[in-house]
Amino acid sequence: MTSSPGQAAACARYEQQRTPLFSLGTVLITPGAIDMLEALQLAPLPFVLRHVAGDWGDLCQEDKEANAAALTYGSRLLSAYDIPPNHRLWIITEADRRSTTLLLPEEY
Repeated sequence: MTSSPGQAAACARYEQQRTPLFSLGTVLITPGAIDMLEALQLAPLPFVLRHVAGDWGDLCQEDKEANAAALTYGSRLLSAYDIPPNHRLWIITEADRRSTTLLLPEEY
């Protein structure tokens, strides 16, 4: 898998920040997410780094506000990244912060 300029920028932003906003726990990825990322020659790490840095991606304002509350109160965190031409990757960190899963919406 290769890195795009956007992925490199996400990694650079994380390197500057270096402090994750929350624990990821065990990071998991579903077969569908693996297949999609491999087909598009994208690595999962830049998306995970964006997620843990609080870049929730392509969420509505209500979902972004829910994530802000989740950071305070310890509920589930969701990020969604639209990937051209017509793909979407979700990342969900569970409320107990024991696991984070990369998946396709249809795998939920």
